[in-house]
Amino acid sequence: MINKKLVHLIWVGLFILAGCSSKQTDLLDSPYRETNFLLGTVVNISIYDADKEHVLELAMDRVEELENIISDEIDTTEVSEINKKAGVEPVQVSDDLYYLIEESIEYGELSNGGFDVTVGPLTNLWRIGFDDARKPEQQEIDQVLPLIDQQKVQLNPDDQSVFLVEEDMQLDFGAIAKGYITDEIHLLLTEEGVTSAIIDLGGNIFVMGHRPTGDEWTVGIQNPFLARGEVVGRIEATDQSVVTSGIYERYIEVDGVQYHHLLDPNTGYPFDNEIAGVSIVSDHSIDGDALSTVVFSKGLDQGMDFIESFTGAEAIFVTKDREIILSSGLVDEFELTNDSFEIIQN
Repeated sequence: MINKKLVHLIWVGLFILAGCSSKQTDLLDSPYRETNFLLGTVVNISIYDADKEHVLELAMDRVEELENIISDEIDTTEVSEINKKAGVEPVQVSDDLYYLIEESIEYGELSNGGFDVTVGPLTNLWRIGFDDARKPEQQEIDQVLPLIDQQKVQLNPDDQSVFLVEEDMQLDFGAIAKGYITDEIHLLLTEEGVTSAIIDLGGNIFVMGHRPTGDEWTVGIQNPFLARGEVVGRIEATDQSVVTSGIYERYIEVDGVQYHHLLDPNTGYPFDNEIAGVSIVSDHSIDGDALSTVVFSKGLDQGMDFIESFTGAEAIFVTKDREIILSSGLVDEFELTNDSFEIIQN
């Protein structure tokens, strides 16, 4: 489910520091920038290349185009059509959606059940992040759990169709859609000759190229205990994605207990482990988006083992005890900026 509730966002969580490198003359000190409310969140795109302002409109149009394919909150999208016809008949879909479903299923297999694109019936029970969020009754949860099974998604490559074999099944791309769309915007910007930009899809960050000074971008790592934009530290990055999943983002409180939005398809309740947040640094944002959920679902030890075996991605774990554990590729790259936290050697 692509969240349709606008939450308080603090611009990007990126900190652009003064650098000593010589300025690249074809880049602007103040970027062309456009902000829209799409995908149920605030989308910010900033382009630093001179004479590339027109690309902003192309990028926003592409975001909207993909939202009108993937969202299950819009009645006329391909995903809504698949969900309506669950247990009835297959639906032919676009290249974008067919690819996204294939990738989602692959991540589901990697997660051993913690990530499942058919989790829609469960997320629609809880509705966390929406005005009508609530804690479901156990009986309601028990009724929908059998519907969550990505093996019941039938893909037909011959006519590029998708079929949910049981009535009331629902696809939900909330854990991967923004990553895929971020990569598509990165691709579009690259094809249009953009070399320096910041893509921010509600906190899914991709930094292209270098700052106008010639230095790498400095990206703040989200504090999972506070609102978006509050950080625990930072890294330098270029042509990389940074995505965080955590308990801060969306939750409800019932009888003094907080329930966050990262739901376990096996139990029907939020994942309950030692992780407060995990940030994935990756070459592709679709990896970062999906892996942030996959790794969160596995818990600290198994999550770390998994990310160390995954090529092209690193992780920053923040525990509920305010300890920070870094995957091997970030040990010398992460700078702690909040003395309320402590880096622990893995």
